[in-house]
Amino acid sequence: MPEQLTAQEVNSKTDPSVAKQWDNDVSAEKKFGDFYAIADKLKIGLLGTLREGTGPVHRSMAVAKRTGPDFLFLANAHSQKFNDIEKHPEAVTITFQNSSNQDWVSITGKAVTTSNEDPRIKEIWSRGTSAWFGDLGDGVHTGKPEDPRMKLIEIQSKYISYFKAEVSALGFGKEVIGAIVTGGVANTGALREMKEDEIKQARSSDSSMSS
Repeated sequence: MPEQLTAQEVNSKTDPSVAKQWDNDVSAEKKFGDFYAIADKLKIGLLGTLREGTGPVHRSMAVAKRTGPDFLFLANAHSQKFNDIEKHPEAVTITFQNSSNQDWVSITGKAVTTSNEDPRIKEIWSRGTSAWFGDLGDGVHTGKPEDPRMKLIEIQSKYISYFKAEVSALGFGKEVIGAIVTGGVANTGALREMKEDEIKQARSSDSSMSS
């Protein structure tokens, strides 16, 4: 049900839509588990970089692999995003949103790029990948894993925030209408964040389980 707005929230300049959905007092296992579930379901997000003379630039990218809180993308080395990352490796973001239920994820991290010799390229490459590279017919630029244009971008997360919807589409509508009628504030899910220390622990835990 919608929650009543209080004078204290207004006087303290609190954003009630954030405060009333804030749900950060849960276990790390719960926070990261829900985060992974949202990101893994969506698969495709917006990868953002900072470009000299322009500002933030975003493009749609399919996640090649997620390892704990970190994300791996397979990309064309001739893409301008590699120039962006070289100059501003710590100004990289990934965002996901599910328009059907309002789940969203926002990640800020550091980007690390690899050479074409990284063995993970062969692990994540598929025939569909070649459709985005093309085959020049010279035996080198083939669109296959050995193609020198193929490189990896790994985003090592430093800050994560996400929203997990906890009502159905019908429930969302009822919550919004109820808030409008009563003067309350709609509460449709859980808003959480993970900072660098928590993320490092999750990364370490995931590495221990994988080894």
